[in-house]
Amino acid sequence: MTGVGGLEIAIITGLSGAGRSTAAKCLEDLGWYVVDNLPPSLLATLADLGSRSQGAVSRIAAVVDVRSRAFSSDLRTALEDLDRRGLAPRVVFLEATDEALVRRFENVRRPHPLQEDGRLVDGIEAERALLRDLRGESDLVIDTSVLNVHELRAKVDAAFSGDAEERLRATVVSFGYKYGLPADADLVVDCRFLPNPNWVEALQPFNGLDPRVAEYVFAQPGAREFAAGYGELLRVVTDGYRREGKRYLTLAVGCTGGKHRSVAMAEVLAGDLAGQDVDVQVVHRDLGRE
Repeated sequence: MTGVGGLEIAIITGLSGAGRSTAAKCLEDLGWYVVDNLPPSLLATLADLGSRSQGAVSRIAAVVDVRSRAFSSDLRTALEDLDRRGLAPRVVFLEATDEALVRRFENVRRPHPLQEDGRLVDGIEAERALLRDLRGESDLVIDTSVLNVHELRAKVDAAFSGDAEERLRATVVSFGYKYGLPADADLVVDCRFLPNPNWVEALQPFNGLDPRVAEYVFAQPGAREFAAGYGELLRVVTDGYRREGKRYLTLAVGCTGGKHRSVAMAEVLAGDLAGQDVDVQVVHRDLGRE
């Protein structure tokens, strides 16, 4: 979102080891002026410099991380100050599971910044506690647990590039409950109330992208009614997101294995969102896992 004087500001934050540097590099490649490890108290100064650049610097991204116990309050104060100036910064929060973070820290053989004399997991938990409120208020939350560098860059690129920047963007993710909920979901749809095509011998080898599976799923009692009703609910939600100035929505659609029902339902709900003037990306997270 463009602020006063055409200046755009993005804040990249989140858990240590979750990919903040990769996200920052992606924005740099998109033409943003990126400042790494900026103390929250200097965000206003950075914004002032951008405003006085006479258009030479119109997009600024700052990577902000935990340096002290005052981090959360300092960043909140800085964000409120930018909002009062009409700059409306976009906050991108990166996170990952404990297992993924432990593996990454062990690979680089570095301690966690909040670990002190404790264990690595103690540092991760302390950082999660510090950032919990900020995560809930962020414009975009990206879970990098199972993303490689290229996939993370693609997510950041999709959020910050293109001419449709002011349009609401949605990612519809089908998933299997047995593999866990997507951590970055804003809304979760549970399709397990529908009969499972996995137990139909003729359909078991196929997935929800196959017309035969989709036809079976939506022939079940309540399936079409549910999709239509949830489509109307999404219209209410997306209208609210626009009023609140939010630009990113992640809708997770789940069934047991993430192969049949959730895939078929995700495709239909993605179509509903596209019909509501939303830029939609569909990801079938767990296809091919069984």
